[in-house]
Amino acid sequence: MTSAYILVESLPGKAIELTNIVKGIKGVKTVHLVTGPYDVIAFVEAADLKSLGEVIVKKIQSSGCVARTLTCITVEQ
Repeated sequence: MTSAYILVESLPGKAIELTNIVKGIKGVKTVHLVTGPYDVIAFVEAADLKSLGEVIVKKIQSSGCVARTLTCITVEQ
């Protein structure tokens, strides 16, 4: 199992919509709307690094609400 925190900067005015989209993605365990340089932080679990990348690129980044992401892969459980 591979897990990571995904820090997401949303497009202006899209943070709440993005939060709702990310909540519905398989493998996403928690999603929080936050303040600071990022707007949304999600904790994601996937079978392996390739699957994690697919969640990030094909589902989160392609939502139409994302300006940029930063992925922080966990190194211990």
